[in-house]
Amino acid sequence: MIPASETIPTIESMYRRKDGRVLIEIKLTSVSQLFNSFDPAPFYEKELDSDAEEYIVDTVQDFPAKTKFMILIYLPPALVVSEEVKKIIPGIHNHFQYRMLVTERKVRQKIRFGRFSLLVGLSFLAVALIASQLVAALNMYIIAQLLSYSLLIIGWVAMWQPITIFLYEIWPIIRLKRIYEKISTMEIEILPLMA
Repeated sequence: MIPASETIPTIESMYRRKDGRVLIEIKLTSVSQLFNSFDPAPFYEKELDSDAEEYIVDTVQDFPAKTKFMILIYLPPALVVSEEVKKIIPGIHNHFQYRMLVTERKVRQKIRFGRFSLLVGLSFLAVALIASQLVAALNMYIIAQLLSYSLLIIGWVAMWQPITIFLYEIWPIIRLKRIYEKISTMEIEILPLMA
């Protein structure tokens, strides 16, 4: 049992706030740390380093959807005034806007596949129900009943895929799209790293 004097820290207590916004703070020693070094795109369109992206996305996911955020990037003072720093903010926004568009496409594909699966599943279920009724009408009582129930079960199993898509698979993708959209418009500030 935890003594009353010791409280368990919450996720909210681990982040600083400014003007009611949770601060996502990133400390760098160079601008290149923020971007994927294998990405051949121009600097302002570069893909973020996977660790930086994961940190930002995970932080946003840890909080309720209505929470407001701000990204603070700390760099050595000499770098804060350099030309390449001016491309950090559009680079981050472009990266998450691209991620949002890719995720939006995945949502549309998943819905399209879900509709197709639903059509196939309902068609197969209808055929299975009709066949089940026809088989149940046969005089071979036990065998007919067994076949009838088997057809019913197979028909409902055919509905498993569309039900899974629309009830479970699509919502995490939609949530991730909203997170990317939120980050793509988030305020970003670049500050000198104090020793």
